[in-house]
Amino acid sequence: MKEEIISSDGLSHNSQNLGKLIITCGKICSGKSVYSKKLKDTLNAVVISLDEATFDLINNEQGEYFDIFSEKLIKYLTKKVAEIVKAGANVIFERGLWTKAAREKIRKYYNDLGIPCEIHYVCVDDETWKKNIEERNQRIMEGRGGSDFYLNKGLMDKLSSKWEEPSQEEIDVIYNVNRSK
Repeated sequence: MKEEIISSDGLSHNSQNLGKLIITCGKICSGKSVYSKKLKDTLNAVVISLDEATFDLINNEQGEYFDIFSEKLIKYLTKKVAEIVKAGANVIFERGLWTKAAREKIRKYYNDLGIPCEIHYVCVDDETWKKNIEERNQRIMEGRGGSDFYLNKGLMDKLSSKWEEPSQEEIDVIYNVNRSK
């Protein structure tokens, strides 16, 4: 007998056909995209990246409406990720999940839909993080930045002040990035 899940979207889903959902967590420029690309082929997964979507849709224009756009995009992609996983595809959802509240909220959202998810924390040491930022900014200056945007000191200070280091209880996998070894 097949088990069916009737979700809040009114669709019937076979629980045996759910894809795997991995959500990345980490500071800006920690290596989430590199990690996602490594997992992509191993898991035969679709990568959903906020950075790529923002670049493709608004070319990373950081105008006064960026935060509003970003919030709407996150909501939309979060919903679409659920649809993709319910259709049976594996998904790696590149998110920052900068706060404990954000990590709890997204886990609850997917759990309420009957979708198990794993949060993978891409943990970067300070020396490697600084190297990543320098290299990123250099690529941007050379016109090879892709979906990245330049990280100046003011923006870095703002972003760093918002970061909350996750506890072991909040995450399922820790991927350590340390290029200084």
